[in-house]
Amino acid sequence: MNSHSFARLAGYTLGPGNPLLLIAGPCVIESTEHCRKLATAIAAIAKRLEIPYVFKASFDKANRSSVHSYRGPGLEEGLKTLQTIRETCGVPVLSDVHEPHQAAAAAEVLDCLQIPAFLCRQTDLLLACGRAGKCVNVKKGQFVSPEKMALAAEKIRSTGNANVMLTDRGTTFGYERLVNDFTGLETMRQFAPVCFDATHSVQHPGSAGATTGGERRFIPLLARAAVAVGIDALFLEVHDDPDHAKSDAATVWPLEKLEGLLTTLVRIRAANA
Repeated sequence: MNSHSFARLAGYTLGPGNPLLLIAGPCVIESTEHCRKLATAIAAIAKRLEIPYVFKASFDKANRSSVHSYRGPGLEEGLKTLQTIRETCGVPVLSDVHEPHQAAAAAEVLDCLQIPAFLCRQTDLLLACGRAGKCVNVKKGQFVSPEKMALAAEKIRSTGNANVMLTDRGTTFGYERLVNDFTGLETMRQFAPVCFDATHSVQHPGSAGATTGGERRFIPLLARAAVAVGIDALFLEVHDDPDHAKSDAATVWPLEKLEGLLTTLVRIRAANA
């Protein structure tokens, strides 16, 4: 345990000895009412299980496989939706930031700014998000070793912002899918609190032609393993109608199965305490 082992996100503390934080919501904002429905349902489950909860939805999916894929409402409208969720549901909110100029406006609404995996080495973006003053969650690129994520955390801390979290969402090898190295969770935990993204980790990038496929059935397996190894937060994309989700339909976790999965994870977490 060192000075980088802890971070603050809204009113929550991440790090050893603190509760497992849940970051969950739809991949992309489909509508304000849809986000409100999911946030309300997930927050109720989290409250029953005594899990701190942060709502997640992207205002722009700038890295969709196809130019024809739905990207979301954009920065201005998306932040309005997230502000509504924050105020009406009483939960912190998180979303992806893709460009440095978005950081300041996003920080006026978001409790945590997220750096997408493909952008984790973009220095100007990391610095802009760090300067915005909110917690920053950096997703490890599929092409980056766990050890190199120390440099991403260092870039954000160079702005005076100590609230950094690192997320693993798989690494690309020769499998034509993402593979998780669970030793990497412990490696990255030396540099910052660590989150595990159980839904993106089961993706098969480009396997559905113009869209990304995946294996939803493996989400519980990976989530159980990550909690057993030791993580500070869990990231799940959740949808009430997965087959009709506008993004990542193959890998979002069904809302109706969320409480059962989280109940198991809470028991594993308690056994490791």
